[in-house]
Amino acid sequence: MGKILEKTLKDALKEDKITMGAKQVLNSLKSSKLVIMSKSVQKEMFAKIESDAKKENIPLVNFQGTSVALGKLCGLQFRISTISFTSLSDANIKSILKDMETEEKKWVV
Repeated sequence: MGKILEKTLKDALKEDKITMGAKQVLNSLKSSKLVIMSKSVQKEMFAKIESDAKKENIPLVNFQGTSVALGKLCGLQFRISTISFTSLSDANIKSILKDMETEEKKWVV
């Protein structure tokens, strides 16, 4: 998975600039800059977060791994289905989106 995302996640976690968990992210979308969702998010919750993020013009990244992999990427010992960044520069957002787009192309055959 993207090194830029991994570094940004760990930095944001240290600075307490992220919200974890689908329900918490949904409740704090207005203050979010970027949302990352794993494959483990339930379809109904995924659709709700996706539609609310579109309404608020918040970029959404579909993480190609499970909630276990997303937790490990953060350096944590538990599953994380959804993460939102509450503070992130536009340059970092663009870098993550570009990096994730490149990753997705690798998976498409």
